[in-house]
Amino acid sequence: MSVTIRRYEEPPWTVLSIGGDLDVVGAPDLRQAVVAAVAEGSRLLALDLSELDFVDSFGIGAVVGALKRLRQRGGDLALVCPSPRIRRVFEICDLDRILVLHDSIDSVAEAEWIGSRS
Repeated sequence: MSVTIRRYEEPPWTVLSIGGDLDVVGAPDLRQAVVAAVAEGSRLLALDLSELDFVDSFGIGAVVGALKRLRQRGGDLALVCPSPRIRRVFEICDLDRILVLHDSIDSVAEAEWIGSRS
C-alpha cells in the first residue's frame, strides 16, 4: 500500500494527515509535503498518523528530518499517534523524548507550543 497525505489547517497548526505505509516508497512524499508546507510559511506542523498502517526506518527518518527542518526555522512538530503499535515504534526509537506523542489532533491544539514560552 502506498502513502496518502492530506493537508489542512487547524490554526495555528498545519496538519498533514498520513495514511497507508510510511516506508522507503512513502517517505519521500512526506519530505516533499513538509518542504512545501515550510516554504509556504508553516512553522507549526502536526503529523496526524491516525490512519497510518506501517512505518519503517525510512519513515522515522522523514519524521526526524521534518522535526529538524522546523526547529531550525523556529517552529515545532507534533505527532498524533493514537495507535499503540505505531506509537511503540516511536517510543523504541526514543522519539518520545524529543517530541510529544498526542492521542488526537484536539490535544495538539490544546498543547502549549514550546516556542511560545518566554
